[in-house]
Amino acid sequence: MEEANFPRRCDVAVIGAGPAGSAAAWQLARRGLDVVLVDQHVFPRDKVCGDGLIPDAHAALRRMGVLDEVMARSRRVAHVRCTGPRGGQVDVPGTLAVLPRLQLDHILLRAAERAGARPWMPARFEAPLLDADGRVAGVRLRAGEAQHELQARWVLLATGAVPQGLMAAGMCERRTPSGVALRGYVKNDAMVGRINTLEIFWHKKLSGGYGWIFPAPDGVFNIGTGLTGSHAVERGDGGFRMQDVNLRRMFDAFCEVYAPAAELVRGGTLLAELKGAPLRCSLGGARWSRPGLLVAGEAAGSTYAFTGEGIGKALETGLLAAEAVDLAAADAAIQDRYEASLRALKPRFGLYEKAAHVNHRPWLTDLVIWRARRSPGILRRMSGVLEETQNPGRLLSWRGITKLMLE
Repeated sequence: MEEANFPRRCDVAVIGAGPAGSAAAWQLARRGLDVVLVDQHVFPRDKVCGDGLIPDAHAALRRMGVLDEVMARSRRVAHVRCTGPRGGQVDVPGTLAVLPRLQLDHILLRAAERAGARPWMPARFEAPLLDADGRVAGVRLRAGEAQHELQARWVLLATGAVPQGLMAAGMCERRTPSGVALRGYVKNDAMVGRINTLEIFWHKKLSGGYGWIFPAPDGVFNIGTGLTGSHAVERGDGGFRMQDVNLRRMFDAFCEVYAPAAELVRGGTLLAELKGAPLRCSLGGARWSRPGLLVAGEAAGSTYAFTGEGIGKALETGLLAAEAVDLAAADAAIQDRYEASLRALKPRFGLYEKAAHVNHRPWLTDLVIWRARRSPGILRRMSGVLEETQNPGRLLSWRGITKLMLE
């Protein structure tokens, strides 16, 4: 972007053009606000993710008017296949699809542009601008060697799981991530038609996490491993540290103990090197607001702890942040409205946090799968977890698992 074309002021500066940022920019621009959407990358750009779109993502995409475009490019999927350490499987029905973030995020960015948002890329967020009262009144950005200041009446921070943006904005409460994941894309035409579900696999060699294979369009498969609760290792001083984990070793173990993963990788072509990324879960680890600034998406911890799914809730928190912004309202009213909307979501995240203990006890998945194969009611409840009509704690808490044995 030419120097003369850099914006100097706007109503709202949205930092980060992933799902949360683009959804917020779309909503704000539709309301007639002057929105500048900033990202450190030029789109389309790759993003480490499982790429699965579950019902909450479908709902948000429909609201934004891009669901048909997304689905036309996606690989539609009818089930999540859960496989336990002993090989037991159950297929859980759901409204599901897979589309690489390279394409999905570009669709969302274009939707925000069509609504009237102004993209400013590439530019990296360095710090908030503060007025004499300490209120956030804009952002300082770096584009190449040049530094720029953008005045804004509100700033929405949607910078993802890496903590640097939160730290620069004074919003970071925990630098360590909630989880970590490693993902690759494998091209294997021979497996098309053989892997038709979102496959999730638990095993003691993946204790603390799971492996996945998601079929993407054009004979490509998203394959990876994830570890949850990676920050919750106690130090001697009573604090917590990051769990010591070798994700590449975990990925190799997945391919050793799960035959479809081994066959996929052995007979396919890895399209690029495996890439890792942090996860921020359960609406924890960051402050949600300060005067003049709101935090949305994975920066606010919008990923579910048990499943690692984050696209739908990133979109949802971005829309909630945009709905809270009212240029005629006092800062406190806007902050209260936004924080109340996140607190309303918090219990659901807490249930997924409780369910995440299964990742550390993979033998429990064998029990749940065994019961689900024999009980249509339990299978419907598992599908309801995907549709967000059922509480995952009813199935995967200790109390829920005990009840499974009695049904």
